Amino acid sequence: MATEIPQSRQNLDPQISLYYQTRAAHHAVVTNDWLAQAQAAVGHHPEDAVSENSSLKSAGGEESGNGFSVVNEFNNWRKQPDLAEAVAAIRALASVIRSSQATTMMELEIELKKASDSLKSWDTTSISLTAGCDLFMRYVTRTSALEYEDFNSAKSRLLERAERFGEISYKARKIIAMLSQDFIFDGCTILVHGFSRVVLEVLRTAAQNRKLFRVFCTEGRPDRTGLRLSNELAKLDVPVKLLIDSAVAYSMDEVDMVFVGADGVVESGGIINMMGTYQIALVAKSMNKPVYVAAESYKFARLYPLDQKDMVPALHPIDFGVPLPSKVEVEMSARDYTPPQYLTLLFTDLGILSPSVVSDELIQLYL
Repeated sequence: MATEIPQSRQNLDPQISLYYQTRAAHHAVVTNDWLAQAQAAVGHHPEDAVSENSSLKSAGGEESGNGFSVVNEFNNWRKQPDLAEAVAAIRALASVIRSSQATTMMELEIELKKASDSLKSWDTTSISLTAGCDLFMRYVTRTSALEYEDFNSAKSRLLERAERFGEISYKARKIIAMLSQDFIFDGCTILVHGFSRVVLEVLRTAAQNRKLFRVFCTEGRPDRTGLRLSNELAKLDVPVKLLIDSAVAYSMDEVDMVFVGADGVVESGGIINMMGTYQIALVAKSMNKPVYVAAESYKFARLYPLDQKDMVPALHPIDFGVPLPSKVEVEMSARDYTPPQYLTLLFTDLGILSPSVVSDELIQLYL
């Protein structure tokens, strides 16, 4: 019998992103990995990659008749410090197939749909989680029993794909890092914002290739994720300078390029990312500095925000260190939207894309 979900792992306040509520235990921007890296790394059709994409970082489901809980399974995978939540969800959804007692493809699809919904409800503010689960279900729908003579063969094939892409997901960051290396040159200065696992992998690969560069890290208030990235870069002997967030414009003339991750890539080709990304892109654009985005393709979401308020809010509690009068209103939004005209290129496991190509890729993924 699955154990009860610990209080610390439940979304105690749905108004605040669970990602931020569990930041202490899972301290890293969820630049989850995986999707069409299958296409890039192994040469499979994008629809295969799509399947795994759906297993994204999620959690929050009920126990099935055999005592299996997709939420508990997800949380068990999340305990691995270097495993992205997206990969954890992929593993969890693959386990749903493995433990399923369904006898028809329709029953299995219903079971997977319930598990996917449970995972998405774990953090309704997560763009990549919702997008990934939706893509996974699209893939499952295409993999119907009509493709096989019997259900057991269909189930085995589905599980094989899920597990294969679970392994491929480990390669996503390395694929993106490899694609970006030609854009990092000796003597350059790179500005990064907050902590992104993919961006860290890009910089780590450049350091391993013995490229000579330095990095400016924004502090990343209010959770100060830039401190962690600067610490990681220092371990790699990469020259790094920590900036307060308001010093971006002051330092931009020394910068050669900006590298950021993304919580989600939307239909317009823009990105939704950690608060402050938009203003950095605005400053970079005004000073003719390229802005590069490193993001896995499972983060491609069917969203089209028209402005900063036109998206599901992800709130972040802020501690200013001093008590504030009750009449003082505090802006707690954790992310902003950067329109495509302020972005130069997106490095993804599908390849290097211009913002204008994103909509075409979305059509292919959700077709």
